[in-house]
Amino acid sequence: MQPAAERFWATLERHAGIALREGPHQLSYAQLREAVDSRADQLARLGVQRVALALDNGLEWALWDLALLRAELVCVPLPGFFSPAQHAHVLRHAGIDCVIGTANPLTEASGFEATAPGVLQRPLQSVTSVPAGTLKITYTSGTTGQPKGACLDAEAQLAVADSLWQASLPCAVQQHLCVLPLATLLENIAGLYAPLLAGACVELRPLAEIGFSGSAGFDLPRFLATLNQSRPHSLILLPQVLLAIVSAAEQGVPLPDSLRFVAVGGGRVAPQLLERAERLGLPVFEGYGLSECASVVCLNTPAARRISTVGQPLAHVEVRLADDGEVLVKGPHMLGYLGEPVQPGNWLATGDLGHFEDGFLVLHGRKKHQFVTAYGRNVNPEWVEAELVQQAPIAQAWLHGEALPQNIAVLVPRRADCSDAELQAAVDRGNAGLPDYARAHHWLRANAPFSANNDLATSNGRLRRAALQTAYGADIDSLLPSA
Repeated sequence: MQPAAERFWATLERHAGIALREGPHQLSYAQLREAVDSRADQLARLGVQRVALALDNGLEWALWDLALLRAELVCVPLPGFFSPAQHAHVLRHAGIDCVIGTANPLTEASGFEATAPGVLQRPLQSVTSVPAGTLKITYTSGTTGQPKGACLDAEAQLAVADSLWQASLPCAVQQHLCVLPLATLLENIAGLYAPLLAGACVELRPLAEIGFSGSAGFDLPRFLATLNQSRPHSLILLPQVLLAIVSAAEQGVPLPDSLRFVAVGGGRVAPQLLERAERLGLPVFEGYGLSECASVVCLNTPAARRISTVGQPLAHVEVRLADDGEVLVKGPHMLGYLGEPVQPGNWLATGDLGHFEDGFLVLHGRKKHQFVTAYGRNVNPEWVEAELVQQAPIAQAWLHGEALPQNIAVLVPRRADCSDAELQAAVDRGNAGLPDYARAHHWLRANAPFSANNDLATSNGRLRRAALQTAYGADIDSLLPSA
């Protein structure tokens, strides 16, 4: 067993009390170990190697994930917000021979058959090799239609969990409510492993019960009811959810006084929103991370907090800046992308730009064009734009969605007399092949074609994105609901 995993299990053995809870069902730390060992033994008998978790948030997701860690088998979480095509890609690309979940047309078409309740298997002749030590392959929401799989060992995952546990010690967290999908690495590491290291109780509920549907559907009243019923000490929120609860609290909607540590990340957080949360007395702490570094890299804490920054580097990493301001991270991180050559060197280039202020990291944006929505989904706009301009009525398209709950496209029609109805139909066709987090949810008609003459494109047709943001920013803001 990898040393980090041995330390993890040894720590859990010292804890008493309730470890996991889902509704009326709960497991003590002693019962947790028994349930994990039972599932690890079952996996060994089945002879599987790479297992996809296709489950909703709940006890079973947590237990199977921990069993795979215990059995030292490769775990591949399948995000529910992926499109069917992306799910198919993951099953194929990762060489999955077992799915924990229910049968569906995709698993049937992929050759999986039930061998036990909730367990589907298929024989595979050959699979892409993984870097030595890989125990989890986490797929991002995708900068293109084919998301990459970052390979992680136990050391990287549990080093982050341990740092987060230590950082939150002053808050004495004893109950954490999982709000984000456990298939996202952030909740998996920070919302399951870290609280277990702390000896806390992790409360698990199906995402619909929390108030989420799809990748962007959010039922605020249901979420607030769950929050007040659960009364957790800690949460992990995306910026858009934080905005929703802050706005509700400002209108007099009650929030539980149990909250001690509310982490927010997965996208840019406006300093004004954090200031509003602070005026309400909410203990909100912004952080920063990426899948390639097993989630969190920097975090504001009760002992060191500065609004408008993403905090200081956690204990397990070093962070420095390249000459061009790119953020570089040294410490436990991914072993490589599945199927790609391992990148040399100890410093991981994040693709993010920033600067330090008294040891606190301030982010400026990304070197490339990828943006992160308000729900934490990575989107490469060029992917979506390419789908849109394949539609006959659309000549050019620019997609904007940084920190927004829904993406907005600015469209140049091919004909001056092209009607709004024709453009909407074209957008609908383009969206049909995209996962919902990447779609153009709203659109504007451009004032003129994007060209070198108006500085909205280069001479060879490449979009000048900063110039487009300046030109259409006010129009985009007018489409958005007021905070």
